[in-house]
Amino acid sequence: MGSSSQTVLLVDDDASLRRVTEYNLQQAGYQVLTAVDGSEGLERFRAERPAVVITDIQMPGLTGQELLQQIKVDSPETLVIVITAFGSVETAVEAMKAGAFDYLTKPFSRDEVSLTVARAFKFLGLQSENRQLRDQLSARQDFGQMVGLSEAMQEVFALVRKVAPSEASVLITGESGTGKELVARALHQGSDRSDGPFVAVNCAAIPGELLESELFGHVKGSFTGAARDRVGKFEQADGGTLFLDEIGEMPLDLQPKLLRVLQDRLVEPVGGRPRGIDVRLVTATNLDIEAAVADNRFREDLYYRLAVIPIELPSLRERRDDIPLLIRHFVERYAADRPIRIDDKALAALQAFDWPGNVRELENAVQRLCVLHRGESVSLAALPAKLRGMPPRNGQVLNLPDDGYALEEIEREAVLQALQRNDWNQTRAAAFLRIPRHTLIYRMEKYGIRRG
Repeated sequence: MGSSSQTVLLVDDDASLRRVTEYNLQQAGYQVLTAVDGSEGLERFRAERPAVVITDIQMPGLTGQELLQQIKVDSPETLVIVITAFGSVETAVEAMKAGAFDYLTKPFSRDEVSLTVARAFKFLGLQSENRQLRDQLSARQDFGQMVGLSEAMQEVFALVRKVAPSEASVLITGESGTGKELVARALHQGSDRSDGPFVAVNCAAIPGELLESELFGHVKGSFTGAARDRVGKFEQADGGTLFLDEIGEMPLDLQPKLLRVLQDRLVEPVGGRPRGIDVRLVTATNLDIEAAVADNRFREDLYYRLAVIPIELPSLRERRDDIPLLIRHFVERYAADRPIRIDDKALAALQAFDWPGNVRELENAVQRLCVLHRGESVSLAALPAKLRGMPPRNGQVLNLPDDGYALEEIEREAVLQALQRNDWNQTRAAAFLRIPRHTLIYRMEKYGIRRG
């Protein structure tokens, strides 16, 4: 049911349909504004700013499609539901591409319009809740650029909060691009060492013969080319946190020296004397470090020293619900002055893509879209080919019988198969069908589809 605070603008030149729909929505508890055509609808929208608009597509003067486009320019967050005549689904699809929330096909029932409007307000409520949760998350703990409301990321955030104040060594694992350094920085910011330095070293980026000097330092004349004393990263991080990324790439002969530093809290520069250090060590790898230990490519005793607290980051494939949040986050970063608007089909394709480079790859993709489509709406066709999904192998999805088949049955079967193929995960099923999740939920309710 709606409430008096939930206002809907209904725009339709058909007086009879307008009165019936207005009455039905009022009976469902909504406050209803009406307009007899697109021009009056735009005036009322700009004066009242309702959160949800229902508009007929075919109207004289300013059409529903043009009204939709103007509303999306003025207020991208407003949800627009379009009404189309039976047999004009193509028109509704074009409206969905332009940013419509959903569509109703004439003739529609009282329950159908009420349910669609209810879904729209529920969607708006979830958006508001997501913003509030992100604000609360930011207030409780500075996670820097980390974004995520999925259960997997909430578990990571909870573990970071618990572990950050301790002095325990932390080993962060996960695929490339999942945000391991961001977790390391969050651990530092949440610790008593936050006023001290945070020093990051990529062990894979430094040649093995130079890594010892880079970490521990050296004294002048200790080897050819050592023209002056050098302070190593351990000493630079004294009183703070040292983050060793790609620790699995550390040469085997250097690992005993790192182990001694952890055991004795002493660092010995090349050619120099041991010096005491006060450093918290956080490490990370995208390798299977336990397999490396089993293959004698990584010392077992060092592994146990480093992995007092293990934190495993999920891949983006394991938290697809976070993709819209991440996209909005990156749009705000790269195009805050003229943000892009990604339509529902493009967003569904982005959620369906597997992102082998994870958040880093998604960020690069969004940055590219911001550069190429600044201030514009991004459709499915605007995405790079690899992000759009593969076409059907034989070019034909359906093999319809000669005597015809009910469209509703085809749609119901498509929804049911998508859910079954994706183990009834609604986010993955929606991505599979290239539709928003709220549209999938509406279709499930429409056809009474429930997991048996």
